[in-house]
Amino acid sequence: MAEIRMTTHDGRPRVVATGLGVVSPLGVGVEANWQGLMSGRSCSRRIQRFDPSDFRVQIACEIHDFDPEAFLDAKEARRLDRMNQLALATAFEAVEAAGLDMAAENPERVGVVLGTGIGGLETIQTGFENLLERGPNRVNPLTGAMMLPDMAAGQISMKLGALGPNFCVVSACATGSNAIGEAWEVLRRGDAEVMLAGAAEAGITPFALAAFHRTGAMSTRNDDPPAASRPFDRDRDGFVFGEGAGLLVLETLAHALARGAEPLVELAGYGLSADAHHISAPLADGSGAARAMQMALDKAGLPADAIDHVNAHGTGTVLNDLSETRGIHRVFGTHAARLTVSATKSMHGHLMGAAGGVEAVITALTLLRGVYPPTINLDHPGEGCDLDYVPMQPRQAPHPVRAALSNSFGFGGHNAALLLKRYTP
Repeated sequence: MAEIRMTTHDGRPRVVATGLGVVSPLGVGVEANWQGLMSGRSCSRRIQRFDPSDFRVQIACEIHDFDPEAFLDAKEARRLDRMNQLALATAFEAVEAAGLDMAAENPERVGVVLGTGIGGLETIQTGFENLLERGPNRVNPLTGAMMLPDMAAGQISMKLGALGPNFCVVSACATGSNAIGEAWEVLRRGDAEVMLAGAAEAGITPFALAAFHRTGAMSTRNDDPPAASRPFDRDRDGFVFGEGAGLLVLETLAHALARGAEPLVELAGYGLSADAHHISAPLADGSGAARAMQMALDKAGLPADAIDHVNAHGTGTVLNDLSETRGIHRVFGTHAARLTVSATKSMHGHLMGAAGGVEAVITALTLLRGVYPPTINLDHPGEGCDLDYVPMQPRQAPHPVRAALSNSFGFGGHNAALLLKRYTP
């Protein structure tokens, strides 16, 4: 039997995921989400949470089957913003899947990094409406706590009794990947042995819809919602708003094996960079995205040709899709032609700050199950979009998937890439 190596090429602790949790428009829980991906189902519909008739954009990817009272009592659920509810749901699923027993852990060595791009936006919307319509004394006294971006991380730590490193990352649409990457760094530097890491977002509100559609980055395909999110397609016209949460239980390999946990995948690299270019448009040549991907490869100590798959940021905006494609070519050279690239936002929409959390879970499942998720609505690849985007149907990998990147790029020029690989001793 081969000896198990506990450290990486640079002498740092190896980090593995032992539990996954996800809630997205595809469904509640890991299995519901995987089945949704495999069916190639678009979640884009006319908005149900409020009447969008006055809006230029009237579609979104909403979660319709989420009941917070399935895991919280009614009073507690009312005291939490929807973003916090989604975060807790994923934390409970991931912790149970990991078999993590806090009674057997040193709580000072268990931490949480849970990011969000916007925070408790439903709470902010409701509170501001109450202020305008009913006056300052009718604003819910819990509003201040409910709307804070860091409250999901705090709530998870309180539920678990986790006393270790605890903070919130906010970097727009790169948030989820940054949160997971920063938790990885916490573990690698020895500040904890277990970290819950990911992101949550629940921003489908009138104010957010009005604000983001004014950027010109959202699809207006109101007459055909299921076809609206179409990354890398010639006829793409913007992203479709979504909501959700994705979280991983990360541990040092030594700690996971000591408690008898099964490593699912290894988180082996993390890269981040800035475009320093524009508030919303990426660098056209993809160089910022490329630097994040290359950093993830370098930290993992892997060559480009060790990667089989990329879960693309793939928003369905003209500029992002072309820039990301160019960035992949920069990093992978001739190997880019052998990569598979999936844009799962074509199905679940753009979950904003939560995108990187949910897509990291999807990338882990891709490694575990050996099937590449499809990019739906890809009828005619756009000019310059020349990679293998796994169009329309999922694809069985011809061999075990060795390693994959999950990309996230955010307004403000934030770029983040996670490198996950199959766990081997």
